[in-house]
Amino acid sequence: MEPIQFISDHFIEEKCNFKELIERLRAGFSTSDIKVPMRHHHDYSNPEESKDSTLLLMPAFQAGKDLGVKIVTVSPNNGKYDLPSIQGTYIYLDGHKGNIKAILDAKSLTGKRTAATSALASSYLSRKDASSMLMIGTGALAVNLIQAHASVRPIKEVYVWGRTFEKAQLVCDALKNSSLICKPVSTIVEVISKVDIISAATLSPVPLVLGKWLRAGQHVDLVGAYKKDMREADDEAVLKSSLFLDTYQGGLKESGDILIPLTNGIITKENIKADLFELCSNAKQGRTSYDEITYFKSVGHALEDLVAAGYFYEEYNLKTQQNA
Repeated sequence: MEPIQFISDHFIEEKCNFKELIERLRAGFSTSDIKVPMRHHHDYSNPEESKDSTLLLMPAFQAGKDLGVKIVTVSPNNGKYDLPSIQGTYIYLDGHKGNIKAILDAKSLTGKRTAATSALASSYLSRKDASSMLMIGTGALAVNLIQAHASVRPIKEVYVWGRTFEKAQLVCDALKNSSLICKPVSTIVEVISKVDIISAATLSPVPLVLGKWLRAGQHVDLVGAYKKDMREADDEAVLKSSLFLDTYQGGLKESGDILIPLTNGIITKENIKADLFELCSNAKQGRTSYDEITYFKSVGHALEDLVAAGYFYEEYNLKTQQNA
């Protein structure tokens, strides 16, 4: 039996080529071969802790080829142990024999596939000549999102806003060796109407992207605010835009950015133009005019994890063969 390979966060960070990963995801969303069962969500308690923890199981499989499951724990009490509240791993298996082929760091895997999925959507939805970007949020996804978007569009200037100017500066510092001109900003409003792409990855419960600031031709990319009562854009932004989702299944059930205006009657399901399955299979069109404002909401999908795991598994084995 083949030995189980352990693919670290360091390897994933070092070897990720966003252009290649995006094309893998494009192929994945254009096929009907990958099946994604419902996500398992289990709360569990510990008598010594004040808050319950959560176990999430996210499987996906491609019959006879690949099989994988992401295991994530959410432990709200971990701050006192100096541990992250969200921890996880990805188990990648042979879809024919059922044996475990690799175990991957879930945090890095999720960061790369999330950013690549946003850039995949951007390849259909943003202007082809988009050269500037505003990154709202300074968490682990920020650098990934900037790099991914820059791999599909000729981005030259990037502005970063965060809760503190210092954190925005750190994101720019992480990109100092790239060809991008990156500048931290003190407010969103000072640059939002000037840029071609707006990407937000925050945990904000209230909108940060306001429709009154948007101008013709912009693309809005929302990947944060993952709960039903959270949102990163307001009703006016929704009404001014053509709306797209990563998947109907997730976007219509989990995303406050869609559910809140839907529940309040601001939009209907018919306002959703397409999801990534339809865009990647050419069943529906993305941007239809230069002046159109496009709006993409992503909540994540297990297909993305499986495709990304397969990509990094191949890269790992290629490196192993080269070093042999």
